[in-house]
Amino acid sequence: MLDEKGVSYTYREYTKDPLTEDEIREVLGQLGMSASDVLRARDAKKAGLTGDESDEQLVALMAENPRLLQRPILVTERGAALGRPVENLEAVL
Repeated sequence: MLDEKGVSYTYREYTKDPLTEDEIREVLGQLGMSASDVLRARDAKKAGLTGDESDEQLVALMAENPRLLQRPILVTERGAALGRPVENLEAVL
């Protein structure tokens, strides 16, 4: 979608360059969501997580295992949006 719209962006390979705990907290603030809101259910279940854990616990676990974090997340000067569904990205373009 970004390519189709001619939007310039930098892709960050989350498995090779995972977000730090501070970066996750910053993105959560921009999204206006809690850690449980962006917890990827399938991977959380595999890890034995319910989503009822505290934000601090989940943020630490997401930094250790970035697959727990839903993606893609687009961060722009206008804010941040979770790209599922992809139409969510329109709000920050």
